[in-house]
Amino acid sequence: MYGSYSGRGRGAGAGRVRAGVAAAGAVLLLAGCSSSDGEGDGGDGGDGGSTKPAPISQQPKADAPYWVNPDGRAARQAAEYDSAGDTGNAALIRKIAEQPVAEWIGPDTPEEQAKGFTEAATEADRDALLVLYNIPHRDCGQFSKGGASDGDAYRAWVDQVAKGIGDRRATVILEPDAVLHLVDGCTPGEFHEERYDLLRGAIQRLKQQPAASVYLDAGNSGWQTPDALFEPLQRAGIAEADGFSVNVSNFYPTEASKDFGKRLSAKVGDKPFVIDTSRNGNGPYTQGDPGENWCNPPGRALGEQPTTKTGDPLVKAYLWIKRPGESDGDCKGGPKAGDWYPDYALDLARNSGTR
Repeated sequence: MYGSYSGRGRGAGAGRVRAGVAAAGAVLLLAGCSSSDGEGDGGDGGDGGSTKPAPISQQPKADAPYWVNPDGRAARQAAEYDSAGDTGNAALIRKIAEQPVAEWIGPDTPEEQAKGFTEAATEADRDALLVLYNIPHRDCGQFSKGGASDGDAYRAWVDQVAKGIGDRRATVILEPDAVLHLVDGCTPGEFHEERYDLLRGAIQRLKQQPAASVYLDAGNSGWQTPDALFEPLQRAGIAEADGFSVNVSNFYPTEASKDFGKRLSAKVGDKPFVIDTSRNGNGPYTQGDPGENWCNPPGRALGEQPTTKTGDPLVKAYLWIKRPGESDGDCKGGPKAGDWYPDYALDLARNSGTR
């Protein structure tokens, strides 16, 4: 997928942090985190830590009601830079660490992960933001291929996620690209009916949780048209979802995503939608191989910060669903999909200016 993730079991468990302290049952975000030697661009050398950096805290609830993980990968990277005296790079990475980003539930221990994240968010009086990305035959054999072994395994996995959420507040982004890969022919035809059934079932199961909101992914403004998407979304159960998500892991400008989302909303019962603004500050990359413009493209920037104050009743929130600083895949010098990529994180933050 665009900015996809593989092996999320190792990377999705930072929910054990409860406002900075450990909560039982989740897996720490340790893999792939690398440090600087203190000589990176933006570093000023520092004095080795004469001033202790402020802890990672929550954003004002009225602006962004979603949980900020104080022990996420970006927070750990910022701490490493600070420890090395590289306060310039630490400040850049804090642009990411101080914002709420989605937690992608991995294939292993899903109930424990979902419980850890939602308990941590509840303790901080915030909502958890979760992504489910484990549909069978995921990503059409590309960088994030994989997913549950079959339909029954997927249903059991979703059930465990739902149990982990319990009665706590959670916004769930359901299966990025899953519907789109039915439309573009990437997913073989023999799996289509099963996938529609699995997506409908996932929405129904998650909506049994009293405080869970579910947004079914609908791709982005540069992939397929609303005319091509609305019937597949209906077959996948959009009527029972709270809405849909657009631009997940992609780079299209917010205004283009709004226009796309509104045209699609009009065809699916005026459902609201959320926009991933994590890396769209400079729009999409248009050079090089068009088939890989989505994969770790250079010169991109952080977009609008997460907020529910969008000024548009159809646009429920700007969210950072793709986790800025994690690789899209082993392309353009990046590590495998989902691994922390500190140089790319720095570029995103640096290119965002004062945004």
